[in-house]
Amino acid sequence: MVGKGDLSPEDCETHLARRLVQDDQPLIGADIRAAITARSHGLPLHLDLAVSRFLEIRRTGRTPTPADFDCTFPALLARTLSDLTPDERHLLRSISLLDAFDLDLATRTAGLAQQAPARRLIERPLVNENPYALWPYHLHRAIRSAVRDDDHSDDRWTPADWHQAANRALTALGDQWTNATALGPSRMLLVACLRQGLRLAREHRLSDLGWLTAAAHAYTDDSVWEPLSLPTDTTADPAPDTPADALAELLTTIAHRQHEHRQRTADRLTAVLDSGLLPAELTEMGLYYRAKAYKDLSQNQAARAGMQRVADAGGRYAPRAQRGLANLARLSGDFPTALAAVPTLGWKGRHYRVLGDIRWSQGDTGRAVAAFEAGRAEAEQHSAAGERAMMQVRLAIAVSFADPVRADDELALAHLLLDGLDQRSNTLLAQVVALIKDAGTHGVPDRAQSLHSDIEAAGLPFLHRFVELAAAFHHAVRDEHQDLAATISRLRELTASGDFAYFVDVAHFMAGLPLPGPSATRWTESEEHVRSSWRRLVEARQEHLRTGI
Repeated sequence: MVGKGDLSPEDCETHLARRLVQDDQPLIGADIRAAITARSHGLPLHLDLAVSRFLEIRRTGRTPTPADFDCTFPALLARTLSDLTPDERHLLRSISLLDAFDLDLATRTAGLAQQAPARRLIERPLVNENPYALWPYHLHRAIRSAVRDDDHSDDRWTPADWHQAANRALTALGDQWTNATALGPSRMLLVACLRQGLRLAREHRLSDLGWLTAAAHAYTDDSVWEPLSLPTDTTADPAPDTPADALAELLTTIAHRQHEHRQRTADRLTAVLDSGLLPAELTEMGLYYRAKAYKDLSQNQAARAGMQRVADAGGRYAPRAQRGLANLARLSGDFPTALAAVPTLGWKGRHYRVLGDIRWSQGDTGRAVAAFEAGRAEAEQHSAAGERAMMQVRLAIAVSFADPVRADDELALAHLLLDGLDQRSNTLLAQVVALIKDAGTHGVPDRAQSLHSDIEAAGLPFLHRFVELAAAFHHAVRDEHQDLAATISRLRELTASGDFAYFVDVAHFMAGLPLPGPSATRWTESEEHVRSSWRRLVEARQEHLRTGI
């Protein structure tokens, strides 16, 4: 039976007969074709290498014989390498370090002054080409492995040679990304360079992270979270022992938090931070994202301490940490403090996002929508696709309370902008938007229960409160007093720590119910004004359901 990806002996024979033709006859004789087929095990790469060697022998003026091809793949590869010039062999070893390359990357990795050897090499069957890829050329995995494991050639490389080549490759990747960024950001190139650069730095224990630090910042700036596809042992949790290991673990943890429980994220980031291998600015990155994980876990004391530490450092992540502190103030019900921070945040602190969250939480959906629209426009100006999607989800939240018809369009746009960004919390929040939009109609409680299960699996407990707020709106619209009382009871349990406790107030306001006692919430408007705003939204939804307008 022919293995997956292999060719049958008949297919091998046909391929070799058609590969080289002269005067309508196969140039490779039947006896040589039989020798090649017998040794190939159906591997197409073996066939292509054999054809290449056949042509090289003919170029020397000698007639190839079956004995020239009575060898295994490693031996055939060794013979093929011996046919290369010294520069070509040097180049081949260099590019075996790369997952993919172009002529410039190959030449610079080899440390050569001219592209001619690279141009000659890519014309050989050793190199595969995909003209639609970012880097069009790559070596077959078997060739890369054989070249790097070669310990028999007279001119084989020493460990120091491989280390120097890895440094050249890392520098070449960094220069390519830096030069391209000067002309305009390229997310595809950034991620591709990071994937190759981190792998090189880890495998060859390169001590200088260099451009990888700047690339790590660029990767996290827009919350897109493409997988970096770095090999990790997710079961043994080996401690990083080089700065490159630590950076790779830091970035993969930040990106993978979209797919694992936030406690796991916090634990992994703690291990990286405790290693002491990260430079100061990357340590700030780890501290900030661990604080975000703590916030999502409702561990706000730890979140606040982490955010304050980053803010006090005054580094690159200080504006984000200031935003985090403003959000934590809002979550505790201290809206004036959160609002006072907005003018100090600017674009880097995502001021419009903070402002919009303050506004809709108080039932001021009109000013919330205006803030989120401004934030979305600002994100578009900065080509920040991740932030634009976040703004759109939040805009849809505000609209969903006030205008269920428009909310359909805003939610559809939110899903479109989220596609491919891997923002799990915002994707789940968009499902909350759908509940709010449909409040007052049949089936909302069942959908809410299903969403609770998804949120639990995602390890994002703060979202449970949003689901219950949507349920409170639904029951208030339908005048379902008993169900609303049960929802308020669940909200009270979910906000016992003090975070989002104002959701309990809002649920009472929606139904026109008095608060059971004094509230700790500090609104930016009077409590009566906030109460009236939320009650009007409920009454407007009831009118919409009665009249269809």
